[in-house]
Amino acid sequence: MASTPQSPVTFTGNLASKTSASDILRSSCNAVCGVPLKAIGSGQIGAKRTDFTISVKIRKAKKREYPWPRDPDPNVRGGVLSHLSNFKPLKEKPKPVTLDFEKPLMDLRKKIVDVQKMANETGLDFSDQIISLENKYEQALNDLYTHLTPIQRVSIARHPNRPTFLDHVFNITETFVELHGDRCGYDDPAVVTGLGTINGRCYMFMGHQKGRNTKENIQRNFGMPTPHGYRKAMRMMYYADHHGFPIVTFIDTPGAYADLKSEELGQGEAIAHNLRTMFGLKVPIISIVIGEGGSGGALAIGCANKLLMLENAVFYVASPEACAAILWKTAKASPKAAEKLKITAKELCKLQIADHVIPEPLGGAHADPHWTSQQIKTAILDEMDELVKMDKAELLKHRSLKFRKLGGFQEGIAIDPKKKINMKKKESPVIQPGKTSDLELKDEVEKLKQQIMKARVSSTEKLGSGLTKMMGKLKREVNYEFSEAVKALGLEDRIVKVREEFAKAKKSKEQFLNPTLKKEIDKLTDEFNQNLSTAPNYESLKHKLDMLQEMSKAQNLSGKSSKAGELKQEINERFKEFTEHPDIKQKIEALKAEIESSGVSEEVKEKSLLLKDEIQQEFATILKSLGLDIYPPSSGDAQAKIDEFNREIHDIIEDVVSSTDLKNKIELLKIEVAKAGKTPDAESKAKIQALEQQIKQSIADATSFSELQEKHEKLKGEISEDLESSEGANGSVLKGNSRDDNLKYDHGRQVEVKIASN
Repeated sequence: MASTPQSPVTFTGNLASKTSASDILRSSCNAVCGVPLKAIGSGQIGAKRTDFTISVKIRKAKKREYPWPRDPDPNVRGGVLSHLSNFKPLKEKPKPVTLDFEKPLMDLRKKIVDVQKMANETGLDFSDQIISLENKYEQALNDLYTHLTPIQRVSIARHPNRPTFLDHVFNITETFVELHGDRCGYDDPAVVTGLGTINGRCYMFMGHQKGRNTKENIQRNFGMPTPHGYRKAMRMMYYADHHGFPIVTFIDTPGAYADLKSEELGQGEAIAHNLRTMFGLKVPIISIVIGEGGSGGALAIGCANKLLMLENAVFYVASPEACAAILWKTAKASPKAAEKLKITAKELCKLQIADHVIPEPLGGAHADPHWTSQQIKTAILDEMDELVKMDKAELLKHRSLKFRKLGGFQEGIAIDPKKKINMKKKESPVIQPGKTSDLELKDEVEKLKQQIMKARVSSTEKLGSGLTKMMGKLKREVNYEFSEAVKALGLEDRIVKVREEFAKAKKSKEQFLNPTLKKEIDKLTDEFNQNLSTAPNYESLKHKLDMLQEMSKAQNLSGKSSKAGELKQEINERFKEFTEHPDIKQKIEALKAEIESSGVSEEVKEKSLLLKDEIQQEFATILKSLGLDIYPPSSGDAQAKIDEFNREIHDIIEDVVSSTDLKNKIELLKIEVAKAGKTPDAESKAKIQALEQQIKQSIADATSFSELQEKHEKLKGEISEDLESSEGANGSVLKGNSRDDNLKYDHGRQVEVKIASN
């Protein structure tokens, strides 16, 4: 309070006759020891005296009754004991928060509200429609909340309106008084402790306290405790252990506060002391995860005999976002991380980390906080009835064994010493296209050719995957050269633009390609083909294209030769089995013995021919079971006529396909196949099948005119005469099902249409 230096301060009433405090204090400054300034001043002539009064206004404070009110009113909003804590009911109802996966439910709810509003405004009866919509809403809500994914449960656990620790405490206790301070000069609001009673039994409650709005969250530090909070909890644990109060902890924190100040004050040390202390407490401990339990910040008050979890609570060593950022370098992989971490209540019960799941109402705990609190109360009483029957030694052993049995291991399983556990497989280095010179590619192609030749000569030596790898490498090189040519010709921007427009056209539901876009594609293609020879890398591109073509032919030939070799080997094996059959072997031996005894007579010749026909017929039956048929060799003239007839049919089909009508249908079919993708829907399948049928019918109509049919019948007759005149005994075995008949024309045949999606 400021003082007045001009004159000494005097008081009226009884205080005026006494020595003032200011006179005593100032006497030493005036070098007059022990003499009041008032006595000195009174002797001065003409001294002016000033009198004033001081009035103090005392504000009346609200009278509080501690610890319990005498006449509690059960109808007080927030509960009888709300006056004992700073935790008061919110003046305003919290705003509803809709999670992303709940938006379809909100659409249904909005429809119900709109129909009800319309009924109120118009006076019409929409009760049937409202009941139907409400049934749909209830069914959708039930389906959604019975099939929640782990990341969706994380969102519910973090819901802003989810009931907090004090919400549950005031709902489940008859009396509760909050205890403050860590006896080191601090009181962390993120950790709340206190004594409360349930059904007459006293418990020590402690838990993480989050805020219900932004202001409270800032005050409570978003439920993230500092070391002072854990030390306060440890003090209350010792207090409960001394007085024999069972301990109930509520876990709801994203983790301990990890700022510089907390680390300086010993955050890790405080958590470690709590862990050690909880394992030595001689009273029952129950921990309940009501929201999210993050890392050591949750475990510091979670070393209990029983760990219970609400249905939509989560308990993790690292948040899904942090885990995804570490393993997959992006927080967008959090759904995958949440699934792999096994952080939900059901998964943790399977792993025997949690002991029991406390149910929540549909929509989460915030949908009905009071009902959820009663479920928690029931669970506490059930588990506590079991724990109070144990003596101190049994409680300590029970708590120790709960954590000792976590996890698992296997013995006696041999591990390959070369295999690195939990390490990514070493990826073979991918050579970027354009880095390999033409000479190196040529040498690799020549070596591969030699391998192909060896594989053809030797039936045992098989060509490995080298040909496929070389084809892939050459394709990448050719694509790179084409890209470089496009850049050199200055067409890159135009091609990118056309690609974007074509992608949009594929997504749209238009049946025909935009004529302008088609014209632009054709123009760009012609311009590129005309100017390709002027590109600086044209020679390299041409050389690589030739090598790719050559390798493609080699691949086709190697495939055919390998199939032919396998078929030949199979036929030889079947023939060997057939000739070693006892009946056939006996007949052949009898014929040989007859020839040796009586010589080659006409009768023996006839018998040998009959035996040959019999063997051929039986072996033909065996080959038919393999999908093979026996055909007599055709003469050179007949083969030439067949080839000429096939060429004529091919030319007719080419002319039909080149026609405008059929060409448009084929283009339309390509677009439909591209739109449908790998998994077409029913409508796309129907369109594709209809277009294929139209194309087949057009080709069949084009090849069914009378002149071609007459030519076909005439050619068949000529070939039949050649076959009758040839010797039927000398047949050659051909794979009937692996190729078409030499004479391909058939009026009733099916036309196969294959359209590539790209």
